[in-house]
Amino acid sequence: MKLPQKISKQRYALLIAIVVALFIGYWVYEYAVGRNAIPEGLIQANGRIEGDAVTVAGKVAGKIAGIEVREGDAVQAGQLLARLDDAQSRARVDQAAAAVATLESQLASAKVGLDLLRKEVPLTVDSARAGVGRAQAALAKAEASERQARLDADRLRDLAAKGFASSQLNERAQLALDAAASESTSAREALVQSRKQLAQAELGGDRIRAREAEFLALQAQLRQAQAARAEAESVLADLTIRAPVAGVVVTRVREHGEVVSAGAPLLELVDLDQLYLKVYVAEAQIGKLRRGLPARIYTDAFPDHPFEATVRTISSRAEFTPKEVQTPDERVKLVYAVKLYLNANPGHRLTPGLPADAVIRWKEGAPWAKPRW
Repeated sequence: MKLPQKISKQRYALLIAIVVALFIGYWVYEYAVGRNAIPEGLIQANGRIEGDAVTVAGKVAGKIAGIEVREGDAVQAGQLLARLDDAQSRARVDQAAAAVATLESQLASAKVGLDLLRKEVPLTVDSARAGVGRAQAALAKAEASERQARLDADRLRDLAAKGFASSQLNERAQLALDAAASESTSAREALVQSRKQLAQAELGGDRIRAREAEFLALQAQLRQAQAARAEAESVLADLTIRAPVAGVVVTRVREHGEVVSAGAPLLELVDLDQLYLKVYVAEAQIGKLRRGLPARIYTDAFPDHPFEATVRTISSRAEFTPKEVQTPDERVKLVYAVKLYLNANPGHRLTPGLPADAVIRWKEGAPWAKPRW
């Protein structure tokens, strides 16, 4: 009878030990899970910082005279990156500048001549009109004298015929008539000449308009020459290649001395103001995300300074988790690529290639928390 009691005690002790072990295991599990679980409304993920690549290329063909940067160099917007040989372009600029200078001189001379003509023509017309007036007055006087001389000659001729006047007086009266007639003829000719001079002076308006047309033509030629100079200067400026944005040189495609065609890539930059963290979200959680959701990015270099970001891109296709991304889920689980674009990169402290963790808030009002792996 004692043996069964002994066995019962052993079984009882074993049962107690199992219950205690289960309790301790459950407590440890609950503590660990509760400690590492992220609050409801947040999704955590990790990945590497990437950026939108900018290809730097020349707009014109030429021989590379020098490349001023190497891979890994940080550059600022507008910084000199490369130079193409510019000897021919400088010669074209000098030629275009000389053409502009010549036309500017011609235009200045034409303007002086036009201004002078505009002043001379009115004076010439006024003078010609005054001459016509004087000629008309002289003709009127001459015609009056001729009429008086004719009356005197006719009277003396009658008197001489009746014997009341001498032939000498009659001859003098006839000579006076001839002289008066001659003066009238001269006055008429002078009036005709004065009117021709007036007509010639009045053509000054046409000469002004012709000069104005020449002036406008010179202005058009000058604008054309200035455009040619601007084009030559633009081509010359294009031979100096500068950074379109601030960034980091990730690829140097060409080297000094190579001849490149227009549009051939020389360098590749990553814009430090357009960085994003590419993360992978599990298939079970992707339905919670949408474009425009806020996120925070944490890096080892700045663990207490999260960077604000926004969900901009959500992949439409699932894929297996890439090997370089560490997640607590199984490796074979399907995930979706999500791009979290940084709202700002103060001081350009973040650069492409840095590993980072992210927390995405999909439920409004959920408290922020650091990633818990």
